[in-house]
Amino acid sequence: MDELVESILDYIRKPYTDHAVMINGEWGSGKTYFWNNKVRSKIETTEINGKRYRTIYMSLYGISNLDDISKKIFMEMNPNINKSIKKILDSRNMSSIPEYVKTGLDMANSFGIMQANEKVDFSKFFEMDDKVLCFDDLERANVDVIDVLGYINNFVEHDHIKTIIICNEKELSKKLKSTNVEMKTFIATYILSHEGKIRPETPENEAALLPATTDADEENVEIEKPMVEQIEDTIEHIFDKANDYERIKEKLIGETFEYVPEFNYIINGVLMRYEANPDLILFLRKNSSLIVQTFNRSGTRNLRILKHALNDFQKIFEITKQEYPDVQDVVLKSLLIFTIAVSFEIKAGKITKDKLMDINSLEEYKMILVASKLMKDNKQFYIKEFDNNYYFTFKTDYRFFKFVEHYVRTRIFDMRIFRADMEAIVSEDAAGHVPSYKRLLTEDYWKIEDNEFNQIITETLEDVKAGKLQLIEYLKLYVILNFFVQKGLLDIDMEFLKLTFINGMNMAAANSKYCDNVESYLDGIEIERDDNNISYIYEHFNNLNLQTKEKEYINISKEFFEMIPDKMERLSEVFSEKHLDVPIMKYYNMNTLFERILMLNNEDVVLLKDLMFARYSKAYDAENEERNLRLLKQTMEEYIRGKIPTIKIVLIEDFIKVLDKILLEKKPAKKRGRKKKSEVTEEE
Repeated sequence: MDELVESILDYIRKPYTDHAVMINGEWGSGKTYFWNNKVRSKIETTEINGKRYRTIYMSLYGISNLDDISKKIFMEMNPNINKSIKKILDSRNMSSIPEYVKTGLDMANSFGIMQANEKVDFSKFFEMDDKVLCFDDLERANVDVIDVLGYINNFVEHDHIKTIIICNEKELSKKLKSTNVEMKTFIATYILSHEGKIRPETPENEAALLPATTDADEENVEIEKPMVEQIEDTIEHIFDKANDYERIKEKLIGETFEYVPEFNYIINGVLMRYEANPDLILFLRKNSSLIVQTFNRSGTRNLRILKHALNDFQKIFEITKQEYPDVQDVVLKSLLIFTIAVSFEIKAGKITKDKLMDINSLEEYKMILVASKLMKDNKQFYIKEFDNNYYFTFKTDYRFFKFVEHYVRTRIFDMRIFRADMEAIVSEDAAGHVPSYKRLLTEDYWKIEDNEFNQIITETLEDVKAGKLQLIEYLKLYVILNFFVQKGLLDIDMEFLKLTFINGMNMAAANSKYCDNVESYLDGIEIERDDNNISYIYEHFNNLNLQTKEKEYINISKEFFEMIPDKMERLSEVFSEKHLDVPIMKYYNMNTLFERILMLNNEDVVLLKDLMFARYSKAYDAENEERNLRLLKQTMEEYIRGKIPTIKIVLIEDFIKVLDKILLEKKPAKKRGRKKKSEVTEEE
């Protein structure tokens, strides 16, 4: 890096120059940091040719016209401008004013530096022989790059001002080729059509815009390029701004320096911002090698993302230490790696956000890894690559934190998710022993030593028999044990194994949670349903899983409606927002519901009516809930029939009208996946 600084100083030392120099590097790689902390200070503190130079820095980011650049130069050169310097004697003829002065003339007028007919000595006002100009973010200007370079050329060629341009030429090249694509395509297509190389689009010609052919013998016809390639070639020939850029660059830029940052130096500079937090800075400096390693494995040079990641980690570190002061150091290191890794994966656009968004816990993350490695589930290829990349040399059980992923993706630090993640870690540490079946589900099997394998299998089968697993874990574990049998690692009667799992699943169903993504898990597993035993276990799981779904829905419905009549405030918070995909009306007795409604005061009857309408405006399962909605309506109609009107009777009549409206405007239930043939109606 010092060699690069010295090369730039060599350019400044030259008594006469008619060219600029360029510093080229990737976005976020620290080019501006390098200028501010290495180059700028060196120029301004070194006496060169008997004088001290002053630097003037301008970012071109967002500049929309060349006058904006003039304004920036003017303000940088005259930060303390005031009326006392309005009148300066000994003017110079306009034709001898330097080019850079002409660009600032209008600015001088607009700031009141000169009055009408007043002559100003611009040579004193704009002395530039001891200035170095630096233009940053060339590729981010909203002005044509060719125009910007032509503007800068005035300073360099005519006035010989030392000038440094900082940019990302790779992004600049993309920008030059991607501007006004629709207009360029239209003109290129018109030209090719006019030349007879592609056919004009007409109603009679269904082969419009195909390469033109002749009646010549097909063997003698030269194969033409596809139409898309012809259009691209024409665009490049007519509009190739890249060629214009290369021409003006050759004229303007004398030297181009490739900026390859010294990350250790820069990262140490980045860490200095955390000096106010002694615990954090001590931790970061002690683990700077982890930061550099994770940064390098991101495959980018974007220091800006790293800075954002470390800012996020500051909050994560402080809250974690506050809530869990005795947290293990290995957990904090894992948090550091994961925060940086997720930041690069998401913010550098390497993945779509749902790749990690769909994973809800560390345990689920580990199970996916087992599926991707052991069962060759190629659908989870990304997760396996992510894990292999960032945790290749750092061995830890803590490789996924949902609250961190959520924070980086949404910018919301969810304390509920944070505590769920951390409590899972704390409880696992307190237990001190991971059940054997959990090891099989979440660890690579080759990490198990030969002398402990049989013991792990024995303990696993005991837990299977006792119904200690979740239903989805039974399905996953059976596939793993089947794999062991195929590999010759496990000698067991398959019929006995199948019956052991069936009995265990029957016991586990009472305490298992419903799993709604079974198909996505099984897709891609090569050894799945070709095996009759696996097919049988899968079908049995499916039946039990549906039963748990019914039980779960019954509990949700009970939770909702038993808030009536005493917890209406709480009901109003969740009724139209929570569990919109659950057909709650199907799983609750409508007579009981109406009895609860009658216990409400009049105001709360109106509230419940409005909540019902709001909920069913958003979601309505026509197939599953229509029957019970009609039953509730019928119960209400029977209750008010023949009764003398009271306020509550009138309100129930209004409730009936809302139910009618819901039933009239009901939407068909959304079904996941493709329709089976038996589900297709006659209209379709």
